[in-house]
Amino acid sequence: MNAVNMVKVLIVDDHRLFRSGVRAELGPQIEVIGEAEDVESAVSAIEALKPDVVLLDVHMPGGGGQEVLRRVLGSGSPVRFLALSVSDAAEDVIGVIRGGARGYVTKTISGRELTDAIVRVAEGDAVFSPRLAGFVLDAFASTEAPSIDPELDSLTTREREVLRLIARGYAYKEIAKELFISVKTVETHVSSVLRKLQLSNRHELSRWATARRLV
Repeated sequence: MNAVNMVKVLIVDDHRLFRSGVRAELGPQIEVIGEAEDVESAVSAIEALKPDVVLLDVHMPGGGGQEVLRRVLGSGSPVRFLALSVSDAAEDVIGVIRGGARGYVTKTISGRELTDAIVRVAEGDAVFSPRLAGFVLDAFASTEAPSIDPELDSLTTREREVLRLIARGYAYKEIAKELFISVKTVETHVSSVLRKLQLSNRHELSRWATARRLV
């Protein structure tokens, strides 16, 4: 494949060593034109660099992969997204696909398989790791794409991020630092989540999140 036909890729992940590892594993069909580590830098890089495909992590500072999808695709950008995550939770898979990603693969994928997935997404195909395809088929079996969890769907992207960090045992100050928001904003999100889920405290929130594999 000559340079003219190479797929231009932006890698979005909050771990620098992982980004470097992906670069090293991708085949000659791929040209990595940039990297980003959070929502803000990802949105800016996509706008500036115009990649063909964005390799998008699901969980990262600033709102996560769904927030990147919302902001970029909401502006009418033609870029295609391939989610690349350590998570294989149905909620994560369906969330980013609903957000507009063309595929979802886990970080256990080989370099050769990832290269093939990127090329296929660039060509307009939808690509999923084998065990994840069933989640998508189940969720989109009807034309109305029924919710897999109405309570979870009632939460905003940021509320889900806060909930996930609470379930991991983060203190409010740690959550604020991780998501680049104030402690007061964290408290506001927690209050909203408690109200929507009709729960009483963060311990109940943790159990609720753990039961749904959000941790």
